Amino acid sequence: MVTPEIGLIIWQLIVFLVVFGILAGFVWKPIMGALKAREDQIEDALQAAENAKAEMEQIKSDNEYLLQEARAERDQMLKDASEVANQIKESAQNETAGIADKMIADAKATIEAEKKAALAEVKNLVAELSLDIAEKVIREKLSDDKSQKELIDKFLKEVKVN
Repeated sequence: MVTPEIGLIIWQLIVFLVVFGILAGFVWKPIMGALKAREDQIEDALQAAENAKAEMEQIKSDNEYLLQEARAERDQMLKDASEVANQIKESAQNETAGIADKMIADAKATIEAEKKAALAEVKNLVAELSLDIAEKVIREKLSDDKSQKELIDKFLKEVKVN
């Protein structure tokens, strides 16, 4: 086991006291000042945080009030918009019904006119066919009923109906 001598211990004690004295005189005061300044700065920051928290609570309550007002205004606007939309929808339905009725009436009139034109055309075609058949029958000199019947059957086969 190693034990230090008494002289070494005295010299180490003297060096320690000198270093402690230098540190206490030159280093200890600036360190303590810096720590105090840091402590004050932290305290100020905590106070500012408390003030900001209180201010945020006030702003939050103001925002809640404004939000309630905005919701009420939005609900009223939605109600008004819904009423206007219903009115527009109703007037559009009425207008559409009127237009549809007019279109149906016009279509019925057009169909009726087309029907009359088609019937007139069919009548004219039947009249022309009848005249053609009668003309052909008259041109033929027919001696008996049998030949007349054969001729009519022949003409009916030749005639193409559209």
